[in-house]
This record gives sequence, C-alpha cells and structure tokens, in this order.
Amino acid sequence: MASSSSSSRQVKHQVFLSFRGEDTRVNFTAHLLQALKDKGWNVFFDDDTLKKGEKISSALSNAIVASVLSIIILSKDYASSNSCLSELSDIMDRKRNPTDKYIVLPIFYHVNPSHVQKIGGTFKTSFQKHESKQPADRVQRWKSAFQEVGALKGWHIGGKSDRYETEYIKDVVEYISKELDSNCTSVSEELVGIDDQKKIILGLIEEEHSRVIGLWGMGGIGKTTLADVVYSEICQNFESHLFLRNVSEKIKNVGNESLRNELFSKLLNQKGICINSPSIRHPYQDRLNNKKVLVVLDDVSNPDQIEFMGVRHFGPESKIIVTSRDKQVLKNGRANHIHEVKKLNENDSLQLFSTFAFKLLNPAADFQDLSCKFVGYAQEIGKDIVRQECKEDPGKRSRLWFPEDVDQVLRYNKGTISIEGIKLDMFQMDELQLCSSVFENMLNLKYICFYDSKIEKGYRNSKFLVDQVDSISLPNKLRYLCWDYFPLKTLSSFNPKHLVMLILRRGNMEQLWNENEHMNLVNLREINVSNCKKLRKIPNLSSAINLELLDCSYCGSLVELPCLNHLASRDEDKLRLEGCYSLKKFPQVPSHFCYLDLRETEIEEVPDSIKYLHKLERLLLSKSKVEKVSINISKLELLIELNLSECPMVEFPKIPRSLTWLDLSGTGIEEAALSLDSSSNLQYLNMSGSNIQKLICTLFGSREFPTVDLPTPSLRSKILNHMRIDRCESLQLLSELPPYMQTLNVQYCTSLEEVSFADQTLYQFDSLGDDLFGMLFCNCINLNQESIDNIEENAMLKIGSLAKKWAARYDWKFQREDFPRLICCFPGNKISADKFKCQRINSSLSLKIAPNRGSGSRFLVFAICLVADLTHSHRFKYLTCICEYHLTAAGGEPNKYKGDHVFILSSNDMVEEDKNYEEASFKFYIINNDDEVNEEEDYNKVERCGVHVFYVDAIEKRISTK
Repeated sequence: MASSSSSSRQVKHQVFLSFRGEDTRVNFTAHLLQALKDKGWNVFFDDDTLKKGEKISSALSNAIVASVLSIIILSKDYASSNSCLSELSDIMDRKRNPTDKYIVLPIFYHVNPSHVQKIGGTFKTSFQKHESKQPADRVQRWKSAFQEVGALKGWHIGGKSDRYETEYIKDVVEYISKELDSNCTSVSEELVGIDDQKKIILGLIEEEHSRVIGLWGMGGIGKTTLADVVYSEICQNFESHLFLRNVSEKIKNVGNESLRNELFSKLLNQKGICINSPSIRHPYQDRLNNKKVLVVLDDVSNPDQIEFMGVRHFGPESKIIVTSRDKQVLKNGRANHIHEVKKLNENDSLQLFSTFAFKLLNPAADFQDLSCKFVGYAQEIGKDIVRQECKEDPGKRSRLWFPEDVDQVLRYNKGTISIEGIKLDMFQMDELQLCSSVFENMLNLKYICFYDSKIEKGYRNSKFLVDQVDSISLPNKLRYLCWDYFPLKTLSSFNPKHLVMLILRRGNMEQLWNENEHMNLVNLREINVSNCKKLRKIPNLSSAINLELLDCSYCGSLVELPCLNHLASRDEDKLRLEGCYSLKKFPQVPSHFCYLDLRETEIEEVPDSIKYLHKLERLLLSKSKVEKVSINISKLELLIELNLSECPMVEFPKIPRSLTWLDLSGTGIEEAALSLDSSSNLQYLNMSGSNIQKLICTLFGSREFPTVDLPTPSLRSKILNHMRIDRCESLQLLSELPPYMQTLNVQYCTSLEEVSFADQTLYQFDSLGDDLFGMLFCNCINLNQESIDNIEENAMLKIGSLAKKWAARYDWKFQREDFPRLICCFPGNKISADKFKCQRINSSLSLKIAPNRGSGSRFLVFAICLVADLTHSHRFKYLTCICEYHLTAAGGEPNKYKGDHVFILSSNDMVEEDKNYEEASFKFYIINNDDEVNEEEDYNKVERCGVHVFYVDAIEKRISTK
C-alpha cells in the first residue's frame, strides 16, 4: 500500500462559518465554534483567522474555496449585511457547481425558513434598502443565493420548539462530523489496494463484542498504513483517541511506564501523569472506565506490552487496534479478531507502479504490456537472486520452486546441505520415482511443500512413485511439511522436535508413525491429515502440548483418537472430525477447546461430560447419528453455535443462554418450547424440514408472568431475530413469536393453522439498521382467519415501528435510503378493510392525502397490500413487485404456489417528503423473473390492491396514521 495521488485543493479549514456578528457572535455562534473545535475540526472564524493587513473580501473568498463545508447562521439581521450576502453568494456559487461536492448547511436562528426562501418579513425590507444603494445585478445575485439557501434543509431554532440550543449544537456537530468523515478526502483515496481491507476492519470495529483487533503481517506489508487509515476515519467517534507508533522501539528507549504515562495523559487530557508502578491506581482506573477511547498500539512485539498499557481499564465501546509481525503475540494478547494484512494483487501492483512511473492510475495503452512485464520482473527479482546462487546446479541453491529444478534434484538425488526450502505444485510436473535417501544430504532442509493446486476439485495427482521404497528419510531440522497424496504407509523415523506444521492431505498412510516411538512434538501447532481414507488411528500426541488444530476430516477408517487432555490451554484450539464415518464415541478433548466439528460421524450421544468443555464456542454434529443430547450442554456459558441438523433426535435440547445459532432442521423433534428472557441471546433458529408440530415461545420460563410486584422486563428485538421453519408438513401451531423478528420463513407448512405473536410492549425495537424484514407464509393453505389477522397486524406493526424509529433518527437531511424494506406474503384473496381503508379491485388506485396541520415538515410512508395469483410462480425470490406512483401537490426447490396470495410491502421507495400533496395515485405490477416459466406467465395478475399511509412528523418525531 502506498500513496498514489495528492489532493487538488489544499484544505486549510474544513468548516467555513458565515454569521451576522451583531446577532450571534457572543452566544450561539461562539458556543457552536467551541463545540466544533473540541471535536478537532478547523473552522474559519473571522475574529481570529484573518491576518493583519489582509483584505476581508479576498480572505473570505479564499477561505470559502479552501473549505469543505459551510454553515450559514441565518439570523434576523443577516440580510442587512453586505459582507454576509457576498459571502453567501460565493458559497452558493460553489454549491451550484456540479463537479464540486460542496456542502452547505443552513441554521435558521429565530427566523422563519419560508421568509428566507420567499424573502419575506424583515428580509424584504433589507433587500429593498440594498436595491436603492447597490447595482441591480449585485442585488439579484444576493437574492438568488438567499432564496436558494432558504430552500435547503437545515435546523430551525426558535419558534415553538422546546429544545435547548445546546441540543441543537450537539446535533449540528454530530451531523457535520459524519459528513466530513464521509466527504472529505480520505487518506485511503491516496493509497492503492487498501479499501477492501479497510472495510473488513471497519466491520470488525462495528461488532459489539470486538474490543481488541489485531493486524498481523510481515514487515513493510502495510499494517501501520492500514491502522492509520482506519484510525483517521473513525477517531472522531470517540471521546479520546491516540495512535502510539513504534511501541516496541519506544519501550526500549524510554521504558514501559513513560510510554503508558504519555498514553494516559492524552486520553485523560491531563498533563504530567506519572505512574511508576506496574499497576494502575484507582483514580486513573475510574476515569478510564468512563471513557470511550480509540487507541492504536503499533508494532507490538510482546503480549505483555498490550496488558501494561491498561487496555482492560478503557471504558465501554472502546476499541484497541494492535499491529504486530507475530500472530502469537496478538493471540496471547487476547485480540478478539486477528486480520492478516495481504500483499498487493496483480492489478494493484500495476496501479502502484503506474502512479509513480507515469503519474497516472493506469499506464497509457502503449505502455500497458511493458508495465505488466515490469511489475512481473519486480516480483521475480528476489527469486532471481536465489537462482543466481548457482546457475548450473540447482542442488546448491537455498530454495527450489521451479518444477524443472525440483525434478532435476529429486530425480537424480542431487540435494546438498545448501537447500533450505522446496516448494512444488505437483499438478505441473510429470511422474517421478523417489529413492529412500532423496533428502539425506539436505541436512538444512526446513521447508517442504509438495502441494496439488487442483486438490479441492477432486483431481488425484500423486506424481511421486515409491514402488521400491518402504520409507523416506526426512531431515531433523524440518519445520514445515506439506505433502499432498503422501505415498507411503507411514512417516519415516526422524526427530520432529522443530516441526510446526504437518499437512498430509489425501495421503496413503495407515498410521503417522509407530505407536512405540516417542516423538518430541513440543513445537507442533497443526496436524492436517484430512481425506486420508486408510488412516485408522492417530498416535500418541502427549508431547504435542502446543497443538492448536487437529484436522482428521473425512478419514473414513479412523475409529479412535488419543487422549488430548495434556494440551496447553489456548483460545483457538480446534478439532475437525467431519466425515469420520467409523467414529462412534464422542471424543475426549481438553476443556479449553473452542471448536468441535463432528459432522457426518456415527456418534449417537452428546454425553454428560460435555459440561467440562467450558470454553466450547461451536459444536457441529449435523448428519451424525445423535439421538440424545445431555442436559449438561446448557452449562456451557460460551457456546454460541449448535448444529444438529438431520440427526435422528426427537427431543428439543436444553440450550445455554449464550447460544445465538441453533440448527435443528431435518430432525424428528415434534414439539418445542423456547424460553426467551432478557438474558437469552438466541438469534437464529432453523427447524426447516423437521417433524415439528408445535413451537411455543415462552417469556421468562413460563407462559404466565410472575405474580410478584416487579416491573415487566423488556426484551431486545434481536432475540430470535431469524427463524426458518419451512417445509414442516406436520406443523400446526406457532405461538407467541417475538413481534419484531427480521426474517420468518414458514413456507410450505401445509398443516399450519394457528400463528400468534407476543405482546409488543414486552420487546424493545432496535432493528433500523437491518436492510430487509421478511415474513413468508406461502402455501400455508390452512391458516385460520385469526392467524391471518395476526400476521397482518404484525406486518403493520413493523412498518409503523420502522417509520417511528426512522423518524427519531431523522435529522435535517432527508435520508430515504435508510428506510428498510418489508415483505410479507400469505395465502388469501382479501385485503383487510381495517388496515387498508383505501383499496380497489384491480391493480391501481388513488387516495387523498390528509392535510398537514402542523407547523413543521413531515414525510409520507406508504404501506401497500396486493392480492395476486401465484399459480404459475415457482420460487418467491424471483418475484419482483413494482409500484409506480404519482403525487399531486396543491396547486429453494421449484414448488408451485397454489392460487391467490396476499402481499404486504414497504421499502425506501415508499417514503416521500410531503410537499403539501393532496393526492397519490398508484399502479402495481408483479413480475416473475424465473427462467423456468413461460414468457406469457412473466406477469402475475394483481387482483386487488390497498394502501395505508403513515404520516411521520419530521421535526417533533411523532407518528400518526390514517
């Protein structure tokens, strides 16, 4: 990652502040100025920014040109000032430029916005005075700018508003910070190949439980650059922030305590903090605990350095980004997520070269081929240096990777003590007969990688022939051994004390080594023997105390594992036994393992001993033979994912409160009772294709509330946010479902009769950030009328709640794109008269818009309802509902759906700013984009339609309905 361009405009001040000094200088403007400065923004303010001897007119014009954003404080005497109107005209000139993304934000300070737009009230008098003294063209320019700024959306302070000015200032500063973060030239715009990685890190930062994020990679790969870009983009969202560069080097120079004192002084905004002890005294702990901070610790070489900086004392929602060349440092430093910083790909490398060579993002056509070759040459320089070590004899080079060089050394046994690493894609070579002593002379060989680039596609390319060989000697210094299709029945006798990685995918082994041999495996971190079909047993691993991953997936002959309880405790230890068809007993693993993959095994029971796996986070048992799950699984406080799909179990398991993902699809379970309370974290439940007949959601452990006099608990809307229970032909009852679920898929449940939702007052609604809400009951042909009413009521509740939540988050700018979509579909041919009073028996209608009686602006949120014949539709995902409307102002498997279905829909396209509209007319279509249907069936007939309007007040954030 490197710099590729420079900004064409030198930004000296991000914000230009235009105001009438006599009206607001010592009150509102002064407070707004200080709030912006506290946030770290440079603001042009004529009191302290103009230099002596500088002309006011030229200085102001230059400041406007050099800014990113202007705030116009329109007070009662603003239009009486020639200089204010000249400033405003220059500002609006920039605003009109289509190539300039200039932002103008008006604040109507105790003035009526309509008086500004129409030049009414006292403003009319001011302009009349200008007309008598100023040239007509100048006054006309001022008038145009004044009217244009009056038409912009902004903040209206005064009038009937009951808000304090400090609240408005907070809103203004927050909005400006957001706009500047997204519109100002980003550091990342000047860098090549960083955007995708930046998005990943920003996504990790958004995660609630992601506190420490590690960036790992080799020196010079771009860790610090990536951290700097992310830091620059989000630092304004935190109360305090600091980027500590070269942590390891600074600690060597000045010591731990000095660097920590520097950090705390910045975060707590206090000079001279001096803590000379390893521990942090309580006054500082308490103050840090109350701070939401962002800290970057750059180039950390020891996990103790992270702890010593006191990161665990930082307040809620704080984020710590740590960069290091050593992944283990980040693991031991308790990083919640570790991101490997990648090198540039071919296109980015070409762009970087072109930027420096030609000052262009891409080379001219005449230089395209040459540039590509040059980039290739640059990448090959290091390899060519190695080849120059001994041109004629590859056996005397330190590294081998060209197939012809590897073939020559192995075929003719020409290896020497010089060789340290061999890498070969076996897909690119011919068959080769190996002798038992092929590696004997390579005493310094540390790295062997014989891989097949097509192995994932199922090609079998074992190119090494060992017809006359029982064993092959391996060097004792070996650290990395990857050998796909390993041809021998066992590894040779060698001392693997340096071995870190052992990867023998699709090998021919029956055992790794002789059970009687005592192997020193203290450095071994990973064993991957996946798809070794003949492997029956894993040998004693008692010395492999640092093992993190054991992957035996699809070893169909494997019948048992050795005891692994001796392994040292780590945070990410994993065991993969998927597809071990002969494995019948639940494996004995250490209590610190976090991941067990036991899919497609013969395991029949999750035993009581599961309670000892107190760090287990993910347990996968799909397509196994599990019939019984111990009640002790509920004691696992860290378990977040449990997959038992297609297991023959018939009882719903008792799940821990920590669980967020539960898959019971295809099981024999017939009844389930889900206990949801404020400590429950379940978000996703899949029971599709199961034998479920009744599913009942209960609050607080029972259907009845406690009789003691306690305040009613309120549940988060994210509890059980997604449910798939489609294709359950025996399902008859869904009871007390959470009212704000984001997705509910109940398609093809042909026996389903009853559906009900829990009381909405018991749940908090906080799901505005979700893009789509879906409720699909297609082909649930036995739903009774009460259930249909419940489904309709829930759909309208969600749309109304989304409108209300959206209005509460609404600021001065109309953000229609933030409004989520909602799709609801169920069998029927009627539209509720109570919920859609305006409806017609065809595909179009018109309705009257209720007049806006309030003093402020508002928005119209339309909910539409359609009845359509889906007989010729195969898949719901191919249906597209199109709504054309005109506002008049004053002055899975291909299954056919059966018959008519009702749609209830809303989306961001159904949100409009109300400009005193009197009438709205609609036309609806449903298009079938499925290639499997005939062209004449592309359109589904809309037989009935209806519309409901939510009137959302844009200022006072209230909601009313018609």
